[in-house]
This record gives sequence, C-alpha cells and structure tokens, in this order.
Amino acid sequence: MTDAEILSILRQFFWSAALIATPLLLAALLVGMLVGLLQALTSIQEMTLTFVPKLGVMLLVFIATAGFMARVCVNLFDTIVIPIISS
Repeated sequence: MTDAEILSILRQFFWSAALIATPLLLAALLVGMLVGLLQALTSIQEMTLTFVPKLGVMLLVFIATAGFMARVCVNLFDTIVIPIISS
C-alpha cells in the first residue's frame, strides 16, 4: 500500500466522520444559541439550563439521522475495507 493510498483512505475516514457529526453539531449549535439568546433576554444565568434542551434535541436529531449515518458507515466500509479484504 502506497502513501497516496493511505492518505486517500484517511481522507475518506475524516470526510465520513465530518458527515456523521455534522447534524448533531449543528443541532447543538442552534439550540445553544437559542437558549443563550433566551437567557440573555430574560437575564437568567443558569448554566445547567442549556444542557437538557441540547441533549433532547441531539437525541431527536440522532434518531432522525441514524439511517443516514449508517449508510455513510456502510459506504465507507464498502469502499475501503472490502477491497482490502478481497485482494
């Protein structure tokens, strides 16, 4: 296996990891910003207030995008691991 092939595999792994993490990170970012805005508008400075809404929304987003995440993992496996095993 050459250096170029190893770098290509690593690039595919990192790209897949970014695709899998993006929905969860975006959901956490949006909810965190909304709760932070709400806290700023109401002068509520409770640090634990952001945890429960983020956790709930991230759980819902994970359930909604689990099929997509599984397809990304299976495609990665099919394009990288299967050719290595079959050769």
